[in-house]
Amino acid sequence: MTGTPDTNQGGRRGAVTIAVTSGKGGVGKTSVVVNLAVALARLRHRVAILDADFGLGNVDVLLGLAPTWHLGHMLNGEKELEDIVVQGPFGVQIIPASSGLRDLAALTERQWVRLSEGLQRLCENLDYLLIDTAAGVSNNVVQLLLGAQRVVVVTSLEPSAMVDAYAVIKIVTTADAGKEISVLVNGARDAEEGDLVYRQLDVAATRFLRRGLRYCGHVPYDPAVREAVLMQRPIVDHRPQSPAGRSFRILATRIAGLDPGGGQGMRLVPPGPGAPAGGAGMEVQRCA
Repeated sequence: MTGTPDTNQGGRRGAVTIAVTSGKGGVGKTSVVVNLAVALARLRHRVAILDADFGLGNVDVLLGLAPTWHLGHMLNGEKELEDIVVQGPFGVQIIPASSGLRDLAALTERQWVRLSEGLQRLCENLDYLLIDTAAGVSNNVVQLLLGAQRVVVVTSLEPSAMVDAYAVIKIVTTADAGKEISVLVNGARDAEEGDLVYRQLDVAATRFLRRGLRYCGHVPYDPAVREAVLMQRPIVDHRPQSPAGRSFRILATRIAGLDPGGGQGMRLVPPGPGAPAGGAGMEVQRCA
């Protein structure tokens, strides 16, 4: 089932930009982005996804789309960003990445400026821009995390996933101590397991980084998610009443209920030397 939601008339200027990252691959980050985007769109918000795994993108694959153009064409000056956008379920706009282009592993300054300008134009008519980063902590990933208004770190109980999640939190905090960072636990057995993962990360961040983290909750392990992936459909559309489908709807409602903070759009040009990095000592908050 697809459709186009009504335009949100909340008067927000610019989109709320949310970078979704993980540190470690294989924790379901892209599935989180796709399902959160569709869940927000079903709440009648205007949503777009930037597939920011520039050389190995797969958002279009998860949604069964076959775009003619991709970010490689835009970054190289062949197309404008508006030319490469494709429509996904419920009116979600998809900015597809390329696949197998090594040249995009590290963008040039000119490419960052071109991407930033295109996203700023797009954000004028959006409520939310979700950025699906690549795994790891490459310069591309860090630049996107610092440019977004909010960062959501997806992790799981697996020790290596938690270690990598903390590494991302540390890197972002070092660069911008005031950046809002949330934790989402994916594939948890139950709420207790999700709380356990969050608490361990929050204790470490409080002790060593002198900051707190938001907790957005958990998405339970659900066999229906694999079924939806194989069918190239979001679980919130394919099986909306499944445990994972319900969790994504709750997550979207929580995020939509947060203070948008004005909606700044996407700012990818880094501040010059000596610019303030933001305040420290952020209090622990929950999305709800």
